[in-house]
Amino acid sequence: MKLAPKRFGWIFLLLLFLLVQACAPEDSPGARAHRQGKLFIVTTTGILRDAVANVVGDRAEVVALMGPGVDPHLYKAALGDLQTLREADIIIYNGLHLEGKMGEVLEKVARQKVVWAAAEGLPESQLRKTPEFQDSHDPHIWFDVQLWSQLVELLSQRLQRQDPAHAPRYQANTQRYRAQLDSLHQWATQQIATIPPAQRILITAHDAFGYFGRAYNIQVLGLQGISTVSEFGLQDVSSLVNFIVARRVKAVFVESSVSQKAIEAVVEGCRQKGHAVKLGGTLYSDALGDAKGPARTYTGMVKANVNTVVQALR
Repeated sequence: MKLAPKRFGWIFLLLLFLLVQACAPEDSPGARAHRQGKLFIVTTTGILRDAVANVVGDRAEVVALMGPGVDPHLYKAALGDLQTLREADIIIYNGLHLEGKMGEVLEKVARQKVVWAAAEGLPESQLRKTPEFQDSHDPHIWFDVQLWSQLVELLSQRLQRQDPAHAPRYQANTQRYRAQLDSLHQWATQQIATIPPAQRILITAHDAFGYFGRAYNIQVLGLQGISTVSEFGLQDVSSLVNFIVARRVKAVFVESSVSQKAIEAVVEGCRQKGHAVKLGGTLYSDALGDAKGPARTYTGMVKANVNTVVQALR
């Protein structure tokens, strides 16, 4: 009797899950958290980890599967990730198909664990439609600070229901953090407004900054689509080059989690047409920066991006 490929995949995942369960180390982050009487919460991205950590404070240990510079569109779960997921009390992922390659794993783990899609519950009217994916929305919701603040509130409410004994602490932490996000949004709005309107054009490797453009009144174009899985061709490069030359765009930007070769091809294409567009710097799109850098937190990432954009385009 032959097993269908999809059914075989489920069986393989189940066996792998049981294997890592049998080999669980006693000094793992989850084991340490449980010995200390803390919740162990696992998020997919570092951006989510930062949001959850600001809500729970020292009540939980929060870890992210994906580190700095990792592209969540392409990420596949490794054996160590399955061990981490097995130990988790709560698993939180972005949703909206951001973690496209992890969908099957998350669906399987959800049969045994508490698994939440962070974007679930956000008003659909505030999500960007994408012609690239007719059945979904743009997943890069963190680039609108006010929308991200709403998501933080939704996560806090879920955590309060899940852990009611510590609800007052979560609520207080959330109010304090959302006040910081409100100030961050106002600051970003003021900074982007200092760029002359004709120069307010943000061009990046992939279309990750749509929410940012909508929130802060800046035109955004990406060489690739919403997901880095999508392909781009010579026609895409040519069209973007022609736009940059026609609008005399001052700078284009690379991303920390995406290869810069495509943007370099755009810069070269502009040079050949007599327009010296520069690389304006590196933006943090789908991942935070390293633990010692200015973009190690969500607020730090937003500030680093805004400063880079303003300095290059103003």
